[in-house]
Amino acid sequence: MSIRQALLNLGLRLIAKPLLRRAHDPLAVRRVVDFIAERGFRPPPYTVELPVDLDGIEALSLRSGRVANPSALVLYLHGGSYIAGSPLTHRALAARIARLARVEVIVPRYRLAPEHPLPAALDDALAAWDGLMARGYAPTDIILAGDSAGGGLALLLLSKLCARGTPPAGLVAFSPWTDLTFSGASYRENAVRDVLLPVERVEEARAFALGGGDPASPEVSPLFAGFSGAPPVLIQYSDSEILADDSLSMANRLRGFGAEVQVQAWPDGPHVWQMFDGYIPEARAALRDAAGAIRRMLGQAPAGR
Repeated sequence: MSIRQALLNLGLRLIAKPLLRRAHDPLAVRRVVDFIAERGFRPPPYTVELPVDLDGIEALSLRSGRVANPSALVLYLHGGSYIAGSPLTHRALAARIARLARVEVIVPRYRLAPEHPLPAALDDALAAWDGLMARGYAPTDIILAGDSAGGGLALLLLSKLCARGTPPAGLVAFSPWTDLTFSGASYRENAVRDVLLPVERVEEARAFALGGGDPASPEVSPLFAGFSGAPPVLIQYSDSEILADDSLSMANRLRGFGAEVQVQAWPDGPHVWQMFDGYIPEARAALRDAAGAIRRMLGQAPAGR
């Protein structure tokens, strides 16, 4: 672990985790997420940001540097426990993926709970995908990606596309939330080790996200969904986060359907540490691996560093 990551972990444990532990109101969580994103995460220089309308779904297109293939893109679904986050909170992360992978990244705005519980977010993600198809993109020219709840949402969308017989070229997930039944032992075993997510809030977050729905439904927990014909998948997670088993169980689920799955476990990182590119070297290392996977999935040559 780098010294910078150790200092980041300490700061998150002392400041961010207590804030999230006290934030019972979804609107308060959104304010915290928006505040941190606006002040702490900025896109790299010369990023081009454009609003996009995908058949009624508002989205943000990000390009940073040269695009290797104008017909290919990443459809990135932001995290935030389904109750917070937006294209703006994740534009810095999306832009860094765009620069490293030399690809356009599009981040749609999906409806949030508790006003719009699951599967509203999935309906919007599917509508965004259909909007890309209406623009002439081919499924094999698109990579699905996402972090935390957005990673789970990307996997839910993948299941829907597999059922249609139109899977994308691949999927990349950062610390995905895949099991809303909380069956993984890491929720208990990593409750203290996790420097960011307070395990005391997960049941409340689930209640907001579901609005009374079944947590074992394949419409909300990709761990229970089908993935016949799934493309290659990369999952990155931290071995100290409470969602660690969500990643491991999801990888096994995908492999059960014959998918090629690469899992990268990173030691003692905060949940979705990739967001901290520019602050800790571990974030850049993970994003370089993710960018390399994206380019391989798209059949493109490796990018320079």
